[in-house]
Amino acid sequence: MRVLAVASQKGGSGKTMLAAHLAVQAAAAGAGPVVLIDVDPQGALPEWWDKRGRESPALIRTTPERLASDIQTLRQSGFCLAIVDTPSAVSQGVAGVIRLAGLVIVPTRPEGEAIHAATGTVDLCAREGKPLLIVGNGTGAGAVLAPEPLSRLAQNGPVAPHVIPQSAAIAEAMRGGRTVAEQASAHPVAHIIADLWHYVSDRMERNFRRTVFAVPRGGVAAGFGRRGL
Repeated sequence: MRVLAVASQKGGSGKTMLAAHLAVQAAAAGAGPVVLIDVDPQGALPEWWDKRGRESPALIRTTPERLASDIQTLRQSGFCLAIVDTPSAVSQGVAGVIRLAGLVIVPTRPEGEAIHAATGTVDLCAREGKPLLIVGNGTGAGAVLAPEPLSRLAQNGPVAPHVIPQSAAIAEAMRGGRTVAEQASAHPVAHIIADLWHYVSDRMERNFRRTVFAVPRGGVAAGFGRRGL
């Protein structure tokens, strides 16, 4: 099972929105079964999920202390992808989540304070030796990062080429327990999320292959991807 964590020190960066949208897109792209794992005490993700009235993606709430055990249970149950929504903080709990992830998504708005705050999460990833991907979120019209904020982001880590713009469609979809693609499949944001998932998925697989080739033969668990429910 692949584990993707969405983490950011600063609130309002779009963690929950991004976790929800990537989970739904991943399931639609055939990467499932997908499970969302919420370790954020604010509970915005379960609130969104409760409004869906759908079982896919699945959702569990847990704590950083129980996360490793829960991930093992989910893996044995046949889930192929887990996406973890984390609290807006830099703490031992968040560090523990990052430690269990194969890739960490760091969403940030293209503003000086937000970009500066992202460095705390980037530093955590560096200390844990985990690959990360910075995703620009909440840009103005045109969904293009200006050269100056882009260069500042790139100083902290690799930046995804797909930038999520400010859009009333995102807030409207989230309020209804949906994603933009589920509400309006032709919307530009839906295409951006689809492209972003493809990019993220490719990076996860390349990271996974590097990890596999770095461990002794027989170190990879058998039965990957088989649903045991």
